[in-house]
Amino acid sequence: MNPIISAKNVTFAYPAYEGETTQTVLDDVSVDIHPGEFVAVLGHNGSGKSTLAKHFNAILLPSGGTVWVAGIDTRVEDRIYDIRQTVGMVFQNPDNQLVATIVEEDVAFALENLGVPPAEIRTRVDDALRSVGMYEYREHSPHQLSGGQKQRVAIAGVIAMRPRCIVLDEPTAMLDPMGRVEVLSTIRDLNREHGITVVLITHYMDEAARCDRVVVVDSGKLLLDGTPREVFSHVTVLKEVGLDVPQVTELAYELRKAGCRIPDDIIFEEECVDAVAALLEGSHVDH
Repeated sequence: MNPIISAKNVTFAYPAYEGETTQTVLDDVSVDIHPGEFVAVLGHNGSGKSTLAKHFNAILLPSGGTVWVAGIDTRVEDRIYDIRQTVGMVFQNPDNQLVATIVEEDVAFALENLGVPPAEIRTRVDDALRSVGMYEYREHSPHQLSGGQKQRVAIAGVIAMRPRCIVLDEPTAMLDPMGRVEVLSTIRDLNREHGITVVLITHYMDEAARCDRVVVVDSGKLLLDGTPREVFSHVTVLKEVGLDVPQVTELAYELRKAGCRIPDDIIFEEECVDAVAALLEGSHVDH
């Protein structure tokens, strides 16, 4: 199956101001995102992960290399609409994406600007709000909603465009724990129930552990790419570049350092409990 997003040897540097040197943010990055995948992109602040994400729907264009979206080169100016119809973007602060005074009007905003017929807009808005669990709030003011609810409305606005892929740039960074749970549940449902490809930029390791695949970016380069179990088994490598691992992975790592026989691919709490229980049981039997 052909990738929905394909970045090949991508470099990117922001223009230098007078007297400054050019700063390279991405350096020869190649990565493919396939239809139906749920991919987490990790990296510390300044690693280039958000810059990479903005290449996925032509907000930024590569200084070198090529990005294709559904086979379209993102540098082809007259195909920008097709690219952004294919890949939608949700940002960290939902307030930056909410433009109307009523929830359903906000979700309809982009569709109205594109000249979508009113009957089609009504259908798309209702479907999008139902898909994120916000239909009952359709006549509310967005600014009276919680952070998690605002973010779900922002996601609905992207869904209404009927994209095949959604890129979310740290969508839970400004939310409380309940808001995080709400938004992540919504994103997982979109992926599993509706088949929408998801690229999640995050600094929460527990969020990444629940994805199909994890990509790690460091200093503008692709450092690791694999399943969560594969990537988080590289505890030392991740720590060296300033990243954490899930807490249970850290615990298992420390137990192994202490000489305990614990698997090196633990990423979930229940797995850690089972492994420690088996370790204790074996210790009891030996005595």
